[in-house]
Amino acid sequence: SQQHKRYDPLFHKNTAQTAFYRQFRRCFASLYGLCQENLAVLVAAQLINMLYNIVDRMYIGHIKDVGALALTGVGVCMPLIMIISAFAALVGNGGAPRASIYMGKKDTDAAQKILGNCFSLQIIISIILTIILLIGNKTFLLAFGASENTISYAVNYMNIYAIGTIFVQLTLGMNAFITAQGFAKTGMLSVLIGAVANIILDPVFIFGMNMGVRGAALATIISQALSCIWVLSFLFGKKTFLKIKPENLRLHAKIILPCVALGSSLFIMQASESIISVCFNSSLLKYGGDIAVGAMTILTSVMQFAMLPLQGLGQGAQPIMSYNYGAKNNDRVRKTFQLLLKVSFGYSIVLWAIVMLFPQMFAMMFTSDNALLSFTSQALRIYMASMFMFGIQIACQMAFNALGKAKDSIIVAVMRKFILLIPLIYIMPAIFKANQTNAVYMAEPVADFIAVCFTAILFAFEFKKAMKENK
Repeated sequence: SQQHKRYDPLFHKNTAQTAFYRQFRRCFASLYGLCQENLAVLVAAQLINMLYNIVDRMYIGHIKDVGALALTGVGVCMPLIMIISAFAALVGNGGAPRASIYMGKKDTDAAQKILGNCFSLQIIISIILTIILLIGNKTFLLAFGASENTISYAVNYMNIYAIGTIFVQLTLGMNAFITAQGFAKTGMLSVLIGAVANIILDPVFIFGMNMGVRGAALATIISQALSCIWVLSFLFGKKTFLKIKPENLRLHAKIILPCVALGSSLFIMQASESIISVCFNSSLLKYGGDIAVGAMTILTSVMQFAMLPLQGLGQGAQPIMSYNYGAKNNDRVRKTFQLLLKVSFGYSIVLWAIVMLFPQMFAMMFTSDNALLSFTSQALRIYMASMFMFGIQIACQMAFNALGKAKDSIIVAVMRKFILLIPLIYIMPAIFKANQTNAVYMAEPVADFIAVCFTAILFAFEFKKAMKENK
């Protein structure tokens, strides 16, 4: 596009000038030009997405008289919502890096086949998930930590949210293919449209029409539908380099299975968050009651202040690393990762310091209930004690995906969640019996510290090996 002419090309001028390459080189800028714009835009997109995800909880927590219980009920829905997002990551974030690698190899046909297959698979998954959620959501919610006091709020929210599953799937999954082509601003607009609509519609439905949690869910699915329309209109339109074409919609195992394999690490990472949320909620309900589960809803919301911008940094750097890795430009792969690591680590430290100093400020965003506010402020310092290191974890995880190292990415995801955190949720209360509720929260920072050390060591060896093999 014309707006990218100001950037330097990725390669020297004597490179073969095919029609595709002349078009593509305008999209992919020099390292620093593209890094600065792509990272900035993707971080902005994730900051907007962060508001998208937590604005419901902000409004719900301040509903008069029942805000604390309603917030707890919606919090119990989070494992199901995470599963929906995890399936979007499985397909979209698995297919998009592979499409970028093929674009780096100048094989647009293969990249477009990946896009078409991923689109079809996401529609199939959406239909299956919608049916399962509509039939069995009450059973799931009771198993996930809902009590007699909160189950009605949880069911009311989930019954409506389930209808919009296909919008969530296509928006999150297909938007990855937009940013993978270098259209970072377009990808940000995909999120911005839904976020603005959600922020406007939430108070209208929740308070203006007295719909409570039903209004929050309705606002969310309408907003996701608007984002979905924007994403698909772009990928079917004229500005995109990769188009969704009818001839590429038929599923082929040799095309879709490698995408699913690559996306499985992010799927495990997000799906395990769902399992972990269930483990946390059930343990906290046992030791601390509804107030402890309600606090957990706020803690996971605050954690998104760290996770989503870090994922935005990774998603901004991912197409650059994937493209240059496919083009065997190892020097730029290294420099992009170094920049990603520095910025991610710096952000983690700054946000950790703010949370440690002003925990009540974050808690007040979600509740005006004095008891829940006091309880959450104390728990927040415990739960996020190791967050200052988390930029290292996300940077390495995203780099593994960018280089197509599915096996390594799966290993680090499994290590942190399944091998460390889930057992610690049950081990820590057995060790620290004086305050078992705080001991449950303590499982998170202990697991994070060990996982980051493991990931950093593994990445140091595997990244060096990948660069040597890619010459």
